[in-house]
Amino acid sequence: MRAAFRLARDALPDYCCKFSRHDFTLPQLFACLVVKEHLGRTYRGAEALLRDCDNWLADVGLRRAPDHNTLWRAAKCLLAKCRVARLLDALARWAALAKVLGLSLKPLAIDSTYFEPRHASRHYERRLREARKRRAAGRPGGGSRGRARRRRQGNRDRRRGDRRRRRAVKRLPKLAVGVAAHSHLVLSLWAGTGGGPDYRHFEPVVYDAWRRVPHRRFKVAADAGYDSEPNPRLARRDMGLASLLPPDCGRPRKGGGPPGGRWRRHMDRLLATKGSRKRCGYTQRWQVETVNSMIKRNLGSAMRARTTVGRRHELLLRVLTHNIMLLAEG
Repeated sequence: MRAAFRLARDALPDYCCKFSRHDFTLPQLFACLVVKEHLGRTYRGAEALLRDCDNWLADVGLRRAPDHNTLWRAAKCLLAKCRVARLLDALARWAALAKVLGLSLKPLAIDSTYFEPRHASRHYERRLREARKRRAAGRPGGGSRGRARRRRQGNRDRRRGDRRRRRAVKRLPKLAVGVAAHSHLVLSLWAGTGGGPDYRHFEPVVYDAWRRVPHRRFKVAADAGYDSEPNPRLARRDMGLASLLPPDCGRPRKGGGPPGGRWRRHMDRLLATKGSRKRCGYTQRWQVETVNSMIKRNLGSAMRARTTVGRRHELLLRVLTHNIMLLAEG
């Protein structure tokens, strides 16, 4: 809580409006939100917890705990895009001063992951599908008419299940992060909803990380989901970064020829063998998988919010909380 308060005090103003009541400052409210996310509480649960922890409130200069409605409004204000960018800028400055980024030693690793839209286990969903199948199999009806009726009902259930799966995929929360492989700090991110290709997130994630760090000559490693001819060209020509993207996406050429595009052929030669992948640093890409696992294990893999905007704000807060946990432990 103290680390979150110091970070927000370094990056944010005290108040978002000069006409506000000035009961709480933005750094104080951000510290309360980080505690809420770290302990996996709701807004009402965070309010009840803070009321019982006077020493925590005293550490950030609070005389009383903020109301749950105040915390909800503060989350909408503090987790806007510009304020999250300021907080990540301050985190990058802190890490650079402490010399823990290590981008000269290990690359910037990029990957995306999905989160659960609700608190329902896979076991529960599987048993629910099995129960529906048993009910459908036990419906009465015999003879040719009964078989035809069951066949039509099975086709309707199949189409209904396909529509349900499509709607579920469109509502899946998605997070793409750029991670310093040496320190596991998240330097940049993209948060949204729905499935889709990963290569379109390459430019915003890499550019945000590139502009935040003082050492702007590092490598970028990503999996084949980010394979695209414009992506390595953008990284090398516009930002001067060495990109490591295996050209394994798409249909292979007939006869086993090299992939199309100058930069994709260069990536194919650079990452041809296991030894060359290790020498160029591509084998450190799995560190971003570790960070995704850390966020899900420590802070949860399911969303508590029900709206698209609320889930995006929750993803942003989880990433900030992950970074603050690493800096506080260091």
